[in-house]
Amino acid sequence: MDEVDDWFGDEGVLARGLPGFVSRGPQREMARAVAGVIDNAETLIVEAGTGTGKTYAYLVPALVAGRRVVVSTGTKNLQDQLYRRDLPRLLSALKIPARTALLKGRSNYFCIQRTTRAMQTPGWRYDDRLNRLRAWAKTTDSGELSEFGDLPEDDPLHARVSSTADNCLGAKCPDFAECFVVKARRAALAADLVVVNHHLLFADFLLKDEGFGEILPGSDAVVVDEAHQLPELATQFFGVRVSTRQLRDLATDAQNEADEWGDLPDLVSASEALADAVQSLEAAFAMINGRLKLEDFVARPMVPKLIETTEERLFEFRQTVRAYEERSPALSGVFERAAAAYERWSLLTAPEVLEGRVRWIEARGRGGSFHQTPIEVAESFEKLRLTHAGAWIFTSATLSAAGDFGHFQRQLGLERAQTLALDSPFDYAEQARLHLPSDLPEPNAPDYTARFIEAVVPIIEAARGGAFVLCTSHRALKQVAQTLRAKLTQNLYVQGEDDRARLLERFTKDGDGVLVGTASFWEGVDVKGRALRLVLIDRLPFAAPGDPVFEARLAAIRKAGGNPFFDYQLPDAVMMLRQGAGRLIRDSGDRGLLVIGDPRLRGKPYGRKVLEALPPMPRVNRDEALDWAATL
Repeated sequence: MDEVDDWFGDEGVLARGLPGFVSRGPQREMARAVAGVIDNAETLIVEAGTGTGKTYAYLVPALVAGRRVVVSTGTKNLQDQLYRRDLPRLLSALKIPARTALLKGRSNYFCIQRTTRAMQTPGWRYDDRLNRLRAWAKTTDSGELSEFGDLPEDDPLHARVSSTADNCLGAKCPDFAECFVVKARRAALAADLVVVNHHLLFADFLLKDEGFGEILPGSDAVVVDEAHQLPELATQFFGVRVSTRQLRDLATDAQNEADEWGDLPDLVSASEALADAVQSLEAAFAMINGRLKLEDFVARPMVPKLIETTEERLFEFRQTVRAYEERSPALSGVFERAAAAYERWSLLTAPEVLEGRVRWIEARGRGGSFHQTPIEVAESFEKLRLTHAGAWIFTSATLSAAGDFGHFQRQLGLERAQTLALDSPFDYAEQARLHLPSDLPEPNAPDYTARFIEAVVPIIEAARGGAFVLCTSHRALKQVAQTLRAKLTQNLYVQGEDDRARLLERFTKDGDGVLVGTASFWEGVDVKGRALRLVLIDRLPFAAPGDPVFEARLAAIRKAGGNPFFDYQLPDAVMMLRQGAGRLIRDSGDRGLLVIGDPRLRGKPYGRKVLEALPPMPRVNRDEALDWAATL
């Protein structure tokens, strides 16, 4: 018996210390591989099917190794679950005195300095919640605003009492010694195991914020859970971005400082001029839906003049605030932000785009943003990994297409990494069925969504609800929701009509509801039991054409002599489909039906490859699907 069996065996440490723990072969195999990689400072990619127990499979070797380990998760919710539930249980069972820490982005923490400034603002001074927050801040250890409650991230007060990378004063802040972010960073640097999220992992590498130290250097191993999210996140973080909101906030903060000093009329004028230019530019974004190539945006009437005027006002603003940067840390911070914004703006609007980059704009909220992103991120991600010579473990339930990790490896430059694919221990042959509706038109047919709804309504009725309807576009979501609301008696929960977490909570409590969602419900959702017994997918989740980054990648593959469809589009769609299908069976006692409406699964040669990538569940015809649904 080896050390892994001592931990995970039928009579091992976890079986004795954790009520309900069940020894699983795939979990032991993963733990053995993770332990070896940590010992030898190697790189490992592990696809661990749902139910493998991958969280314990990497946490136990990480804790027992006695090394400094960073664990990065996909979301803040998963961070909290790891830190507040999984780690305490394991530390108790293993009887290891390891120091652990939880670290989130600075906007998650109460900011003493910005709250003090808010108290000096007439509109906020007498706000009841602001006063309750100040009292709470004297009693909290972590300063995490989520502990306070009653303060969603989109609440204007949240921005007033927290900081961002743009407006944080760093070591120049008069409250630096008492800063909750500084305390959290120090605790993280002193910990044996620190839990972060992917955004913070990238930000720590890229921003190297003054006065806050760095998390990756000095770590012996980095474990990346939900690693399938990395390629898209890397594209965002290795690019350059300026938003109209950043410029608006810059002007507002400068004006607030000028008003407080009372003797800076030129800064007031420069701030107002910048705000006016940004407001005019935002009017052009109002005519845009989603993303657009920069050159297509610039080709629109008046846009070149609006961009030129914004650049001129930003330059004048930078020059004006430069004269006052020595007056206070706040004005110094405004100047540094203005200088950085102007540098990024100049790069984004230069006559020529850098090789290997694509420039685009995106409309969002009341304005929009300008972007320059790399077409490929493998080289940049390799530099991130080289910030230390320790072990890297990448894991998720979906990292391959039928066991082929090539797509994921190529995207991140991980071709030399070890790979391990572990099937789910669930008995899909007994627990699940797959139905592919026949007689549906091609997905681009005008009546496709209506026909798909006709095919799935009887199945939802037979199962008496308990369904996720996963759509590949917001247009389809609206049509599906509108039609189902008229046809079904079950309660309908529609993405966009409530907060995601509340929608999920209401759906789960209902037990017989129908939830209609798009991308955000395809992954990171864990509904065990009978509340979710149907997953209905309208189409194969191919990326929508027209996205500037997507089109640039396809063009680069084509230029290099590759096949964009088979080298990129199909593997990407398969991984996304597997994520959606993975919502169905979350526990050994679950039973369910997966329905995929896309006729290309039947009629296209690649359909077989897609189906082979799904869990091995028996296919059933319509009558069999209705009978199975009725038993769920």
